[in-house]
Amino acid sequence: MLKIKLTRIGKKGQPQYHVVVIEDRIKLNTRHIARLGYYNPLTTPHEFRLDRVSYDSWVAKGARPTDTIRQLVLKSTKLPK
Repeated sequence: MLKIKLTRIGKKGQPQYHVVVIEDRIKLNTRHIARLGYYNPLTTPHEFRLDRVSYDSWVAKGARPTDTIRQLVLKSTKLPK
């Protein structure tokens, strides 16, 4: 089953994350199928970029977002642009 997850990048104490589509049985920091965006929790406000067209197409194909990704997507759609 495919999942949409966050994979950690960045130095110790300075986390940044890529939003990736990955098989749920594979380790997070190995090969991924597609990279959809990134999330930086250290900036104010938090920086979250996501390719919504690709995200929606992967969800339509059956990929399931994790709870964290689902919350970030909901928050980003509620923000004024």
